[in-house]
Amino acid sequence: MNIDFNRRLSIAPMLDCTDRHERYFLRLISKHVLLYSEMVVTHALLHAKPEMFLGHEEFEYPAVLQLGGSNPADLAKCSKMVEAAGFQEVNLNCGCPSDRVQSGSFGACLMKDKNLVADCFKAMQDAVSIPVSIKCRIGVDEFDSWDFFRDFVGTIADAGCKYFIIHARKAWLKGLSPKENREVPPLHYEFVHKLKAEMPQLNIAINGGIRSMDQVLAHLNGDPTSAGTGVALDGVMVGREPYENPWFLHDADQRVFGDCHSPLDGESSIPKTRKAVLEAYLPYVEKQFAEGCPATILVKHIYGLFAGLPGARKFRQMLSEGAPRAKNYGGPAELIRKAMELVDETAYI
Repeated sequence: MNIDFNRRLSIAPMLDCTDRHERYFLRLISKHVLLYSEMVVTHALLHAKPEMFLGHEEFEYPAVLQLGGSNPADLAKCSKMVEAAGFQEVNLNCGCPSDRVQSGSFGACLMKDKNLVADCFKAMQDAVSIPVSIKCRIGVDEFDSWDFFRDFVGTIADAGCKYFIIHARKAWLKGLSPKENREVPPLHYEFVHKLKAEMPQLNIAINGGIRSMDQVLAHLNGDPTSAGTGVALDGVMVGREPYENPWFLHDADQRVFGDCHSPLDGESSIPKTRKAVLEAYLPYVEKQFAEGCPATILVKHIYGLFAGLPGARKFRQMLSEGAPRAKNYGGPAELIRKAMELVDETAYI
């Protein structure tokens, strides 16, 4: 489905996090944020049931599916499947540092072979009419200079790529876990802003360590006090914060996209509430549970909705302990309703 969308704010692809249910839930909070799938490995997509990886609701749009792979022909085939499924964009992962990904010769290790990445991109873009984007780091292992980073992006851009999402850390492929790779290598936001200054024709989004909406706006506005430069970026990608605290997104439509209307209220500008979001999620939960989705999968994405508020711990505890035996409550939707009763009324305001 061809729809217009804005890249100013997106949710990072995260394994075991950004599945179709998480995307549906977050869309109830923000109608403009760009949502990403978990990374889908080309081999799995080509040799398993595609619906396992491509299934989704149109309500999730705009949405991007991220592919992991290094074979141009396989990536082209998978990109066609992604487009046919209805996603608005397909993304190539050149930033994941996990051992499993390295063993498949894709992810962050691809940054060591810029020409292969260019070939992969071209094969993907030639196969589809939707945009193809690249998500990468600012470097990998000992290849962490500005010249290396600029040359990598420049090579892919010369192949026709316009859209880059850049995690402003380098990746260490040996000695650090994926979690440590999100925290230990220092952030160099200045690399990303400098890239935009030197290549203004590219659409550049930044990722890494961004935990507040003020930080998001600083990067979008080129605020030198927060971003280290006066160059504005085209987009910001956030990951852990909205997963651990989904309400992080509650004012994103207004502050980032200039839209005061709730995705739940159509043209109404009445502020949405956590309660309204949960009540809108319940019919979806009932439908998915009836179709065989485990309750544990359906409730885990709402654990952090009341983060920092009275009753949040009890809410999370009841959901995590009750989900494996949700049928005893009449299903996960009823479990959620009972958990909502444990939250202080002030948390719903």
